[in-house]
Amino acid sequence: MLHGIDVSAYQSSSYPTDGLSFVFVKATEGRSYVNPKLAAQTKRARDAGLVVGFYHFLWPGNLTAQAEYFLRHAPDRRGDLLAVDWETTGDGNHASNAEKDRFIRKLKELRPHNRVVLYCNRHFWLNVDTTSYAGDGLWIADYVTAGKPRIKAKWRFHQYTSEPHDKNVAKFAEKDDLRDWATP
Repeated sequence: MLHGIDVSAYQSSSYPTDGLSFVFVKATEGRSYVNPKLAAQTKRARDAGLVVGFYHFLWPGNLTAQAEYFLRHAPDRRGDLLAVDWETTGDGNHASNAEKDRFIRKLKELRPHNRVVLYCNRHFWLNVDTTSYAGDGLWIADYVTAGKPRIKAKWRFHQYTSEPHDKNVAKFAEKDDLRDWATP
């Protein structure tokens, strides 16, 4: 398994990269937020030779506008990963299953040269999700032993802790396997 992290404006732009194969960088949220560290955090990952992914925190409504907003800010590079962060928003709501599915499909339509994955926590996957649609792969958050999330569904990425960073593993043997998969 490969090791990686995900970062947002809460983390430094000079996050540690030793021992990592990939990083997901928060790009946007809704239709009005852009991570102010997006460029610097992306450069750090690319300079370290990591596979790079970008994620969008999904809000209910205006899905096409959100997808376009995300893709305006996430670099357009073949082989970068795109992720949809589907969870409860700051006001206690969340995008519906249909909205989550439409958003993923819209990203796949607008960026056919990128893999699109769904990020959600175990509770959302088991109790909120009704379609099991995760685009090209599931990125599941479940704070248990790395690589052993408590779900039966196939997964590609597993976030297993948030201390001191959001740490993840990817179900690939080598970084080149992840790079090959990331480039459809």
